[in-house]
Amino acid sequence: MSVHIDIGGLRPEGIAVVPSPLAELGMALHALAEPGHHPGLQGWVTGVTARLDPHLADRMCEADFLWRTTFSDLFLACAGVPGGATLPGATLAEDLDLLDKLTDEQFVDAALEFTCALAYGSEGPHALSDPEVRRRAVDLAASRGPQQTRFTERLLVDPPGVRAWLRQFLMDCDDAFFAETWSRLRHPLAAEARHKTDLLRHKGLSEALASVSSALSLDETAGRITVDKLTEGRTVTADGGLLLVPTSLGRPHLMVLHRYQWQPVLHYPVSSPELAAPPSVEQLTLRMTALSHPVRMRICRHLARSAYTTGELAQAHGMTAPEISRHLGVLKKAGLITTRRRGRYVLHQLDVSVVARLGSDFLEGILR
Repeated sequence: MSVHIDIGGLRPEGIAVVPSPLAELGMALHALAEPGHHPGLQGWVTGVTARLDPHLADRMCEADFLWRTTFSDLFLACAGVPGGATLPGATLAEDLDLLDKLTDEQFVDAALEFTCALAYGSEGPHALSDPEVRRRAVDLAASRGPQQTRFTERLLVDPPGVRAWLRQFLMDCDDAFFAETWSRLRHPLAAEARHKTDLLRHKGLSEALASVSSALSLDETAGRITVDKLTEGRTVTADGGLLLVPTSLGRPHLMVLHRYQWQPVLHYPVSSPELAAPPSVEQLTLRMTALSHPVRMRICRHLARSAYTTGELAQAHGMTAPEISRHLGVLKKAGLITTRRRGRYVLHQLDVSVVARLGSDFLEGILR
């Protein structure tokens, strides 16, 4: 599974790397709502939450489906402006002005993306004009609670009122905590944008994408960027451009805006040298499959503590050496074990750092 961006005919000057204060505020709200997604931000989340006005905290809950589970395209509103070449604003006020340029249909459809299952990558009925879509939106909102139901009903009845509410809410968040955060983040993000722009100019798109994430690849012959994700989608730059938006608060999320008739956007976390590159979806599938077998889990328990030969593992598990070898082959193909030779002995050992990245619960289980 992957998301494809067709870039046939895209000119080099049509690619831009620009930070967005509105996108960063959206990611800040996501981190505050789902701190478990961002363990590296625990200190920041705790500090902001401790001094947050209770009234503003309550307002955060009114429309948190726009940022809790994932990240609404409304926070990259520049991509929805007709022409496919609008850049994010330099300030939050400028970004909010771009949000105001979206039509009511664009605003409502983007706001209902996570509760209404509207058509995303293709043209479909609009919630404001299709009674069936409206009914489904309210029904699905009801399954998520009365607060979300009230917001959805307001959104469908009075889009201008909700738009004004959201703009004021985001400005209040800026006054309460984001302005201080943005003053600290905007300079490193601007430096990141300059660095990626230099890479694009001197080494080309392929090199720039590789520096963004190992999950991105470019097929120059086919004119297509592939984003390795557990989802499927396709979009085109057509007569517009391609926008790369760096984020300091977004790790580990690599997001692709591929909404129908919106400018494609890669919203990516600024790289951190101490973090290893994320595994591909294929690698992740191999690892989860390898660890799902009870025999291989028991083998991992041994290999997490020390290095063993195939014969030693066969004796410990009451199995034949060929049977153990087959299980070791699966674990090795998934990149979960290392093998080294000592004289005439071949020793296998679990790569604990790789397993730790898959989940602490599993690692604690095999080390218990």
